[in-house]
Amino acid sequence: MPLEHGIKDVDLVYFDESDLSEENEDQVKSQLERMFPNYPFKIDVKNEARVHLWYKSRFGYEIKPYQSVEEAIDTWPTTATSLGIRITSDKWDVYAPYGLDDLFNKVVRPNKRQITKEIYDKKVSRWKAQWNDLRIEPW
Repeated sequence: MPLEHGIKDVDLVYFDESDLSEENEDQVKSQLERMFPNYPFKIDVKNEARVHLWYKSRFGYEIKPYQSVEEAIDTWPTTATSLGIRITSDKWDVYAPYGLDDLFNKVVRPNKRQITKEIYDKKVSRWKAQWNDLRIEPW
């Protein structure tokens, strides 16, 4: 199976509470697409400072505004995907609030901090269809 199997997009997140406009997010996305014209995956860009503005319309309930990218990552749907990497000058900073064991061991475990069982079940059913060797932990 190729390394890129099943990847539908790459999420790039940032935190800018000075501009919560969707237009600014779109501008950042367009800039990245121009920088990487042959990138093989869809680029999904989110300003984590503005997620609370659209979360209810997408998922059915309100959330409080995040105060940082790290706070947002803390709430992502699974422990394995709660992961951020920031490149600063000459080093890579990894933020993995639940560690990396689940990711490296192909364990999908719910992060119940914010999502619902329905959101988790929908996500893992799609993933299981893509990667049949995942170990899915029940809600």
